[in-house]
Amino acid sequence: MSAKPAILLHTPQLGENIGAAARVMLNFGLTDLRLIAPRDGWPSETAEAMSAGALGQGTVVSVFETLEAAVADLTYLVATTARPRGMEKPVFDAPGAVAALAARGGPAGVLFGGEKSGLPNEAVALCDAILTYPVNPDFWSLNLAQAVGVFCHQWGAQAGLGGKFEGKGEGVGEAASREDLIGMFEHFEAELERAGYFYPPEKTPVMIANLRSALVRAEWTQQEVRTFRGAIKALALGRGKARVLREE
Repeated sequence: MSAKPAILLHTPQLGENIGAAARVMLNFGLTDLRLIAPRDGWPSETAEAMSAGALGQGTVVSVFETLEAAVADLTYLVATTARPRGMEKPVFDAPGAVAALAARGGPAGVLFGGEKSGLPNEAVALCDAILTYPVNPDFWSLNLAQAVGVFCHQWGAQAGLGGKFEGKGEGVGEAASREDLIGMFEHFEAELERAGYFYPPEKTPVMIANLRSALVRAEWTQQEVRTFRGAIKALALGRGKARVLREE
């Protein structure tokens, strides 16, 4: 995954889309952005603004007059299109395209069409494969920057970029032990018994098992167990006594 593909935008129209593409590229570790005959020229103030600094912090833009010039150094090229073209080419989804690009190992690129009409057939003909997304067949028109984002996210996921959330999140306390949980269950069940919840009596074991099964799925921490037991106690004492307990 060390040979990162270039992202090529064929005749892009809006600076906002160029900037958004640059931004999401850098989010997922891609930095080579190539523009082919951008409608409004380059540089672009709207692209700079939309990039949120990506154009100054790592994403590098190159501008070309023709597709042939933009792809001259590439050995493998994937075209993104939602429409069948009648061409004998491999067709990938995003994971498949990333795998194919990574397997090549050499200079490669992913080609995206402009906002108005996508890629022309002559551009697709220069490509080795086609990338398409499983979008709604009744509404398959995807914004240019969003299309770039889908691919970049998949590249980042398969490249194993950092920044993943682990466990239940930062700042969460120690997991509750089985002893903690069983004590909480028994406390809760005792109060339910006092309230007459378990009826008819012969169904009590099944009801308890269902309650415990549901509660276990919450993956309690020690603090959560203490909080819940405090809530049980407050309910058992009644509203007036709970208010006194809080004030104390």
